[in-house]
Amino acid sequence: MAKVLVALGMGGHTSQILRLVDGIEEKHELCYLICTDDKTSKAKIRKPGPIYYMKNPRDMKDKFLGKVALKMVPASLDVINVLRHSRPDVVLCSGPSMAIPLFWIAKIFRIKTIFLESWVRVHNKSQAGRFVYRITDLFIVQWKNMLHQYPKAKFKGRLS
Repeated sequence: MAKVLVALGMGGHTSQILRLVDGIEEKHELCYLICTDDKTSKAKIRKPGPIYYMKNPRDMKDKFLGKVALKMVPASLDVINVLRHSRPDVVLCSGPSMAIPLFWIAKIFRIKTIFLESWVRVHNKSQAGRFVYRITDLFIVQWKNMLHQYPKAKFKGRLS
């Protein structure tokens, strides 16, 4: 039995990752990570498990890279605490900015990572995908032509 930490981004990211979670066998233990400013994802969880929180490293209105970099510090500290308490075997995420500190710190802790590139990424890489592609254990794309962007990725079809 593996313990899976499922990172829920807001909106479409949550919907996509929860479709994937629906296919995870019951024998696996699930726990969830939600950003503190996310007011909707918690209510969408269908499979039980503890919920952890982290500060969001990027608001959609944040355009200045320096501001985003500064927000990564408290988000990273939250991630360290969550990983210490939850002790997952695998981290699963579908692409919001929370994946960046989460995946890099998970690698330091020697935790396996699975990244699902959003189905809306048909031609271009996501920002989170660019930052985590090289360190992700399994990188999944939902469009075959994205294999040109991410040569080591696996194409598994669309979840939506």
